[in-house]
Amino acid sequence: MIHTQLYIDGQWQAPVAGGKRAILSPADETVIAQAAEGTRDDARLAIAAARRAFDGPWRDSTIRERAKLLNKIAELIDRDAENLARLESLNTGKTITESRTDMGDIAATFRYFAGLVASESGAVNEAPHHVISRTLREPVGVCGLITPWNYPLLQAAWKIAPALGAGNTVIVKPSNLTPLTTHRFAELLAELDLPEGVFNLVTGGAEVGAELAENHDVDLVSFTGGAYAGESIMKAATGNFKRIGLELGGKNPNIVFADADLDTAVDYALNAAFFHAGQVCSAGSRLMVEDAIYDEFIARLAERLPRIVIGNGFHAETQMGPVQSAAQHEKILKLVQMGVAEGARLVHGGKRPEGAVYEKGFWLEPTLLADVSAGMKIAKEEIFGPVITAERFTSEEQVLRLANDTPYGLAAAVWTKDLDKANRMSRALRFGTVWVNDYHPYFPEAPWGGYKASGIGRELSRIGLDEYTELKHSYINLAPKPMGWFGA
Repeated sequence: MIHTQLYIDGQWQAPVAGGKRAILSPADETVIAQAAEGTRDDARLAIAAARRAFDGPWRDSTIRERAKLLNKIAELIDRDAENLARLESLNTGKTITESRTDMGDIAATFRYFAGLVASESGAVNEAPHHVISRTLREPVGVCGLITPWNYPLLQAAWKIAPALGAGNTVIVKPSNLTPLTTHRFAELLAELDLPEGVFNLVTGGAEVGAELAENHDVDLVSFTGGAYAGESIMKAATGNFKRIGLELGGKNPNIVFADADLDTAVDYALNAAFFHAGQVCSAGSRLMVEDAIYDEFIARLAERLPRIVIGNGFHAETQMGPVQSAAQHEKILKLVQMGVAEGARLVHGGKRPEGAVYEKGFWLEPTLLADVSAGMKIAKEEIFGPVITAERFTSEEQVLRLANDTPYGLAAAVWTKDLDKANRMSRALRFGTVWVNDYHPYFPEAPWGGYKASGIGRELSRIGLDEYTELKHSYINLAPKPMGWFGA
């Protein structure tokens, strides 16, 4: 049994109110951990510690010191990668293969930002010879970082690396469903010679996040999660006009034209929808197929779906694990049932797999709903589960209109051999990432984020570092003298 604590001001401690939360295995619903359940009081302690650290010794940290820190963190991730991967799979239900890949990506994220930070320097502006004019980037201050349950440590890394690299202090609040790898990460950071209060971990529920959003000593909040919580954070942040970054999910079209490489497009349609049981903000759950190949495409998917191996993420043969929680399991089933009631054709799935091994845990078969129309609720709402909804289209103009007709704008994909068409679609689709003849790749060097209700701001890339800085113009007059204008 794992027991976690809070990490505040360089010390491990129990929550002020002594709260705990049982953490369940998605595979069999057994209790795998007792996690510390913090409250607003704990969040306030962490905020005060972060404020002291930012206003104190951390303010004098140098670019080289912070770059060195990020590289050390990457080394610790590499050293502990297998343990972290196993904790991630235990807590989220994803396959161990996926979790191991995540750990490599996390280390790469810290190394990327280490290199970026090390290259930082202020820009010197053109000015008169007696003036030094510089454009500087300085840390925002105290940052509240609120992370989701689907990629607990990867999403944390996307925030922690640029925040610390830019010279900020942080309070991290992971999802109360999946705190285990973030807690282990804090244990790794405790090995380093960080000033007290630079890094703080407060696990708990919505009230911890609310305190981070509302507290006037927090200068920036970065949140990844659902739109409703994001809206609450955005409203709360107006109290002191704090900076916000929001990544709120998507309804992502995967568009297949008739001239696409059919074998590859079918294969990637499965990858787009079923990695981590579809619990990916950029999942290609909204499949849109040109009419001329629609029936064949659906038939090919239907042939492969029953062959997907569902099981415990630690088994080598497993291709898809359970969804993360009972609430998510229920939500997905209701959306599928609603889709069928609205007229969609259930080709496969839509229920718990059969067999004694699936009686406990949050298991779902990979699901395909065909003949979906754009007006159906299941074509509009984010499912966040192992479900593909398939629509047919007849023209480039039609599919472009349908794909853009969503409040979200995170990611989209286009499959075609016509590069002119690919370029037109890529330019016209209103999404933060558009893949052509591929799905899901991302790099630390490329920005990540969305249009419209998919969020505000960007993570990763140089832009992701800039999100954690304030821009300053420094003007120094080296030879001041009287102007003699007023009353001379």
